[in-house]
Amino acid sequence: MPGPLPTVAVDAMGGDRAPGEIVAGAVQAATEQKARVLLIGRVEELEPLLPDPRPAGLELCDARDVIAMDDEPVSAVRKHKDSSIVRCASAVQDGTADAMVSAGNTGAVTTSAVLRLKRFRGVPSPAIAAPIPVPGDHPQVLVDAGAVVGPAAERLVQYAQMGAAYARARWGIDAPTIGLLSNGEEAGKGDELRKRAHELLVGEPGFVGNVEGRDFMHPGRADVIVTDGFTGNVALKSLEGALRSLATVVFGVLDATPEARAASATLLPALLEAAEVYDPDVTGGAVLLGVGGVCVISHGSSSARAIVSAVTVAADCIRAGVVARMEQAVARAG
Repeated sequence: MPGPLPTVAVDAMGGDRAPGEIVAGAVQAATEQKARVLLIGRVEELEPLLPDPRPAGLELCDARDVIAMDDEPVSAVRKHKDSSIVRCASAVQDGTADAMVSAGNTGAVTTSAVLRLKRFRGVPSPAIAAPIPVPGDHPQVLVDAGAVVGPAAERLVQYAQMGAAYARARWGIDAPTIGLLSNGEEAGKGDELRKRAHELLVGEPGFVGNVEGRDFMHPGRADVIVTDGFTGNVALKSLEGALRSLATVVFGVLDATPEARAASATLLPALLEAAEVYDPDVTGGAVLLGVGGVCVISHGSSSARAIVSAVTVAADCIRAGVVARMEQAVARAG
């Protein structure tokens, strides 16, 4: 990529496998020049995990506090201003970093980003855009995947606008299609939120109507799938659980008999290659839409590979001008 490398602030203390896997991923990302990395956390815990010599594109920033995965987000952010999560958001706010990545407490990451990076004008609440893998095609964008449990119908329209702008900037989709997640394709299906949102979305460019859960992971139906944070998070976790169950069944069959084990020597490499698209460590995490900076939320059990992917996503978003393009889309719509 031409031009200077973006700087990505990485929360070293957030996540179930922190700081070991987070540091390993940050080191790899800096070594492979995915971005310059500002690794934020308790320096005395991070330094022993670093190679000697340290990669040229990696710097440490001390942060004394840690927000736990089960802490109440708003109070934790206000109380622990020297936490790694808050310091990541502050680094983007003051220009020390261009983007932030965290696998920590999702609510705390969202709150920190809102307080430090500010929301777009006219956007009362941000949304989490999660990539849903589609074999042989670009991912779908599921928004909201968990930021706001009970939004007004008007917010879903803004989610659609920001999600479409994100899809255009991130994957080069000229005219993204937008679907509203409901319990049936007909316009009258769904609860009051879905019915009102459908009315408001009818005039939105690219809106194709209601979509159902079966439309996930299939090309051609909708590039952006819009819903509230409660339903979106349930859908996301359901997909993850279904894929894990399917993998268990497939590997169980391949190991069931001597004949199956013999066949697996041929089939397994092809199956693993095909399944790569479904690996959450490859997706790089979700992007927080509606705030004035790039914020990538990686999953809580992120490995080093997942952190490399998240840093790559953050750097790509900076290069593509994702934040400015989303803000312009919302402003044009009024």
